[in-house]
Amino acid sequence: MKIEVWSDFVCPFCYIGKRRLEAALSQFPHKDQVEVEFKSFELDPNSALNAGENIHEMLAKKYGMSIEQAKQANAGIGQQAQSEGLEFNFENMKPTNTFDAHRLAKFAKLHGKEAVMTEKLLYAYFTESKIVSDPEVLADIAEASGLDREEAKEVLSDKNAYAADVRQDESMAQQYGITGVPYFVINQKYAISGAQPAETFTGALQQVWQEENPVQKLKDLSGDTPADAFCADGSCAVPDEK
Repeated sequence: MKIEVWSDFVCPFCYIGKRRLEAALSQFPHKDQVEVEFKSFELDPNSALNAGENIHEMLAKKYGMSIEQAKQANAGIGQQAQSEGLEFNFENMKPTNTFDAHRLAKFAKLHGKEAVMTEKLLYAYFTESKIVSDPEVLADIAEASGLDREEAKEVLSDKNAYAADVRQDESMAQQYGITGVPYFVINQKYAISGAQPAETFTGALQQVWQEENPVQKLKDLSGDTPADAFCADGSCAVPDEK
């Protein structure tokens, strides 16, 4: 089973949804046969490297609400994150452009480090309040993910490196009609949108597995089986004495 996850590193529900999917997978009997692949999605491709405003101000501006309302909304998201064992530091988050982070994640994928880098990028942004567009920050994350720091810096300095991979994911998202993240596609046939409860993921995993791996039913060639010729329900029929 393959699960493709479209997400962005500055999307709070992407981090929450990731944790909920992981919780469902941890209880799934066939988890060793599930491959999770992360796909690039930019919530705001035109966002600046340094937005010049905090996350509360950005939210208030985007949705036409007051700063206090934005803080309350973010507090609610923070509570959801906390319930999944995550700590969101909204007061110090650094809104930024994520294109280079996505490019670096594609570089990590090439070296089998996509999953660990995705986690570290999310943690860096939401918990450590790091600027995940800063080349040195990204190089640190690459190194912490088990990648060569200098090679990572070379990737970041070449704006074309892995750019096509990111754009391909985004193009595929458009084909699927994905307009928001997180968005989970299972076996290119089934979809789950949003940070659904872990129970939703559990049910989906079970349903897809059963549909994709149906139990083969045997054709019975027994004919008319005498009532005293087999055992069932913990007991055996006693043959009639002739």
